[in-house]
Amino acid sequence: MRFLKWAVVFIVLAGIVAATVPFWPAKSTYDEAAAQATLSSDKDALIARGKYLVAAADCVACHQSPDGAPFAGGLPIETPFGVIHGTNITPDADNGIGAYSSADMYHAIADGIRKDGQWLYPAMPYASYHEIRQEDSDAIYAYLMTQTPVKRANPATGLPFPFNQRWLLSYWNLVNPKISIADATSGSSDHNGAYLTEVLGHCQECHTPRNLMGGLKLASAYEGGVLGKGILAPSLTPAGLAERGWTAEDLRTFLKAGIAPQGTMTLEMFPVLDHSTQYLNEEDIAAIQGYLTGETLPSRQPSEAPKPTDPDAHKRGRDTYVAVCAGCHGIEGEGKPHIAPPMTTNTSLRLADPSNLLHVLLDGVPEQHYPNGEVMQEMPGFAQTLSEQELIDLANYMRVEWGGQPAILTTETLSGDLAVSAR
Repeated sequence: MRFLKWAVVFIVLAGIVAATVPFWPAKSTYDEAAAQATLSSDKDALIARGKYLVAAADCVACHQSPDGAPFAGGLPIETPFGVIHGTNITPDADNGIGAYSSADMYHAIADGIRKDGQWLYPAMPYASYHEIRQEDSDAIYAYLMTQTPVKRANPATGLPFPFNQRWLLSYWNLVNPKISIADATSGSSDHNGAYLTEVLGHCQECHTPRNLMGGLKLASAYEGGVLGKGILAPSLTPAGLAERGWTAEDLRTFLKAGIAPQGTMTLEMFPVLDHSTQYLNEEDIAAIQGYLTGETLPSRQPSEAPKPTDPDAHKRGRDTYVAVCAGCHGIEGEGKPHIAPPMTTNTSLRLADPSNLLHVLLDGVPEQHYPNGEVMQEMPGFAQTLSEQELIDLANYMRVEWGGQPAILTTETLSGDLAVSAR
């Protein structure tokens, strides 16, 4: 009887699979004649274009190796479903893309389908790359094929059953739509900004919330997303940016140089600067900014500090700030050029969610090198030197004093994803 029960279940499931095969997502159209024209054009110009597009698409951030070798793969990417590794995309025939044609590369980028027909996991952001222009994919392919082949096998994914069954991604793709920019006017500055932001930059992959299946909630585009360890990718909506004091000029500076009055690129955003946005030209930076903000954003206004609910706790927080923070960030949070950013205009303090601030306080920030030779010195983490109550008093003080946020954090706030290994 037990065998009969499982046999019925298997037959039903097999029937569902067979009945839905015709509805599985198909490959995008690839124009071989156009590809030949692109790939046979000026080689130097094509490869230079491909190098620029690889930066715009931030390929290195996921496809570098743990030792920093670009495109060699092996970097672990933590997801709610298990660990996935960035793959080797050097032109090695056995482990990389050496046996790929330009069409194979296009279908991997735009459709999430490997040369062998297997689905790529959506950690590869093909939901965003889906509308990549074929000539851009071909340029990326031409550039990658000039790289040094690296014979490094791709690590196995650390996904448990049933997430390790790639065929199930057929159904995942059916219910999780791809990002579309078809409503933008082709050739316009708005369209270029949409293409750079939505497709190549794949910004929604971090800054849009996800559903239980890990798909993007496109109806809540850019309203903020939660990354690994509870780190917050904040809202990039015009309203969200304005609430945190961003101006159009500040946002352009931040994308290009990584430093603005609102702070410096840290946590999960620093690799985006390091591998991608610093290399974009001013026109493309302006197009991204214009797409995200619209025509203008309000001028930055100082946050009005709410009255502390516990004056003694507020004083303890200030005492801790003076003792461990003021030497770099200034006694009144004014910051010090080339050393540490100001707190008076810091965007993380204005977030209702304290996760990013607490991560920095607990773990610190390594010395970071920014474009144009700018360096921000290392900030130590205080997980081992401050008590939980001191950390919370410090965070509440900073949020009240400069972020316009109420002093509602407690030691329980440090539990869960914020209970990092350092503690």
